[in-house]
Amino acid sequence: MARSSFTLAAAVTAALPHAEVVRVGALSEGASGRFDSAVVDLSDGTRVVVRAPVDTDAARELTTSARALRALSPGVRALLPFRAPEVLGDTEIADARVLVVDFLEGYRIDAADLPAGPGAAHSIGAAIAAIHGLPVSIVRDDGLPVRLPEHVRTDVRRLVERAIATGRIPDELRDRWHSAVESDALWRFEPTVILGSADASSFVFIDDDLEPRVGAVLDWHELSVGDPASDLRWLAGAPLAAADVNDAYLNAVRRSPDAMLNERSRLYAELEFARWLVHGVDTERQDIVSDAQELLVSLAEGTAGDDFVPRAPGVDDAIALLAHVPAAATPPTSDASSTSMQTDAYDPEKLSAYLAADREEPLRDVGGSADDTAPIDLGAWTSPDDTGELITDEDREAARASAAALRRWGQSD
Repeated sequence: MARSSFTLAAAVTAALPHAEVVRVGALSEGASGRFDSAVVDLSDGTRVVVRAPVDTDAARELTTSARALRALSPGVRALLPFRAPEVLGDTEIADARVLVVDFLEGYRIDAADLPAGPGAAHSIGAAIAAIHGLPVSIVRDDGLPVRLPEHVRTDVRRLVERAIATGRIPDELRDRWHSAVESDALWRFEPTVILGSADASSFVFIDDDLEPRVGAVLDWHELSVGDPASDLRWLAGAPLAAADVNDAYLNAVRRSPDAMLNERSRLYAELEFARWLVHGVDTERQDIVSDAQELLVSLAEGTAGDDFVPRAPGVDDAIALLAHVPAAATPPTSDASSTSMQTDAYDPEKLSAYLAADREEPLRDVGGSADDTAPIDLGAWTSPDDTGELITDEDREAARASAAALRRWGQSD
């Protein structure tokens, strides 16, 4: 049963003993309903957000969020050109831990609606570069996950092998993914501080001289050291802004060039379909398995003749290729020797954004040449401002994810 806003407001007074609540309102968590949330105004003018998990997975996420946010000391925050939530307190409701953070003003933009050019796209690229430029000691010294290239590669290999073991991966994808895993060149990257869970909804915008800029970044629960490509994979769902985000990122980042950055991002996006398949097999959901198989066939057709490894493409080439596949997030674990593509971390709500693309209209890359693929349409991505119905029934959630998310993102001619 969902907790009422008044129950959550009472939790604020328990977490902040001297606080006096004067107003409370609902805060939508989108359609996933993984948290019960409220916005609470206090008598001293402070506005806070209180959030309580609805299941054990959400509870773990809330715990790691609190740990990550506490790792962002004032000195660390001073290095960032945006704000991050600050933990004000926590308490318990029944057997659930409740977290109270400060409220960050602003608005969010769906990935498909992010415009090209200066403003939001450039600000996002600079924001991601700032995160990747933080000293790794911030993460390491706080005991948060640290993944070296060999850890990430091993994790990808494990997922590929699990997916292939189902017997439902097209031969073309099997060979394509094996080739990627075995390519030493693909896995030569410098580990950086990463969000891990970055997507368009992570960025809160404010208007600055009539242009939107990133005023805050949310979703720190996967803060770790790992592959910087994981924070860029979601750009597959932002066809208008992807090139400009990449340009701004590359101009702002301060480390050795990573020739295969976008290739790994694309690989991670493709492997989300593999995770979806394995999730269906593990949960014995034939409807999920069937949808995953059809998606994998479409993916195999859309990537025919392409390879990750032969050359290191330019940004324009990579963006055109990334339009084949949806973005995906992969949560880190607390074990530094483990990796980030565990199938039990699959979030069906993430994949529920990906809808069919119209193959009758060929995608044109940045250079203006025709491509035989279509951009991903994220038109059904739930706006953070929409009031989503809380979902507590697992079967209903998976069914909706299967029906809404896994409609054919690409269809063969």
